[in-house]
Amino acid sequence: MGDIELRHCHHNSNEPSPSAPDESNLTSINNSEAFEDAPPNGGYGWVCTFCCCMINIHTWGINSSWGVILAHFLSNSTYPNASHLDYAFIGGLSIAMCLLLGPVVTKVYNIIGSKLTMLMGTGLVFGSLLGASYSTEIWHLFLSQGICFGTGMGFLYITATAVLPEWFSTRRSFSMGLAASGAGLGGVLYNLAAGAAIQAMGIAATYRVLAFCALGGNLISSLLMKDRRSFREERRGRTFNHRDLSHFEVLLMVLWGVTTELGYVTLVYSLPNYATSIGLNPQQGSITGAILNLGLTIGRPLVGYFSDALGRITISTVMTAFCGLFCFAIWIPAYSFAPLILFSLLAGMVCGTFWGTITPVTAEVVGLNRLPSTFAMICLTLVVPTTFAEPVALSIVASSGYLSTQVYVASMFILGATSLWVLRSWKFYEIEMKAARESEGIEVNGASTSFPSFFRWIRPRKLFLNGRV
Repeated sequence: MGDIELRHCHHNSNEPSPSAPDESNLTSINNSEAFEDAPPNGGYGWVCTFCCCMINIHTWGINSSWGVILAHFLSNSTYPNASHLDYAFIGGLSIAMCLLLGPVVTKVYNIIGSKLTMLMGTGLVFGSLLGASYSTEIWHLFLSQGICFGTGMGFLYITATAVLPEWFSTRRSFSMGLAASGAGLGGVLYNLAAGAAIQAMGIAATYRVLAFCALGGNLISSLLMKDRRSFREERRGRTFNHRDLSHFEVLLMVLWGVTTELGYVTLVYSLPNYATSIGLNPQQGSITGAILNLGLTIGRPLVGYFSDALGRITISTVMTAFCGLFCFAIWIPAYSFAPLILFSLLAGMVCGTFWGTITPVTAEVVGLNRLPSTFAMICLTLVVPTTFAEPVALSIVASSGYLSTQVYVASMFILGATSLWVLRSWKFYEIEMKAARESEGIEVNGASTSFPSFFRWIRPRKLFLNGRV
């Protein structure tokens, strides 16, 4: 297996055939281009990592404070005609809008570049939070906190997430993990800050404070973030391609995303409510939510580091499975504060594996050239699960209680890990197939007559192959 991987890594599909004229000149050009396009694996990439982390803090972090704001609205009947389901949809709508705009953001990004795209997102996030501070009806919040904020978050997050992987090769997952940890860190900071600000200044002033904090953090990050120069012209030709969904390997990543998002969103929004349902006070419930975000902050860089060392698909599979096991083994029997805190920390370290590793895994599967368009396609497929994850969870709780919800969440993570397990086997299949093509003298895009199709090739033992993928 190691020999097969080595041959695959050094194979160049653009390498001229032995009979081609001026072979030495063409080889020299190819080697020069490969050298120029090699990511610096650091340098200014660490500045971009910091900027991406800051963007996550001031988008996903602020979005996670919705739980604190929601508690205030419900306890004070701020909007008397609004139901619990209305509020649940506002939180999911902001995430759904972020993901729904993936193709649009990719198109804008291809035309005007990353800096202007993120500056547009900065303005939208600031305007949405400022507008929410003047809301007097529930539909005002749908437009501001839901649609406008989610749109701005999409322009910021999707662009930054597509730019960062181009700066790294062997440290790609680690850098993405550091950047993604900003969502957890922002969740901790903004949950605590929003709670204190509401008590001290009221909800309208709190929204304005959040607006100006977001403006400062996102504006600086947008100005400092930049594309790798050697990729700029190449990116202009890339567009959103819905045909990505016709590829089996992309469908496996979509299944991973859909299932884990159904579990992840439920954990983030429902864990404090579960705490109060077992007799804990609201303050203890808010602490469980903060500890979950703390786990995200700690876990995402660690998952990224081990992904680079041991294989991005392999580690993502294991961590996703661990989250399902933690739900079964710790969350279900957790009827007191101490075991619930333990579950919040451990689950927080692994429940956000998808967002911490999706871009490195996608780059492994489709390559850097197709990364922005494929990532946008995957985001688009997550609109429905992120919108309805919390309403579905609340419906299950209302009809069957929290035990059914816990089993449902755990099963979603186990199903997501299973899809990655099959994807891991597919990656080994791709490596072996390319090695077979090379041995037969067939071009990389050609078909090997002696190598079986994936569905004929895969066997139970193929799922347990050793190797770094």
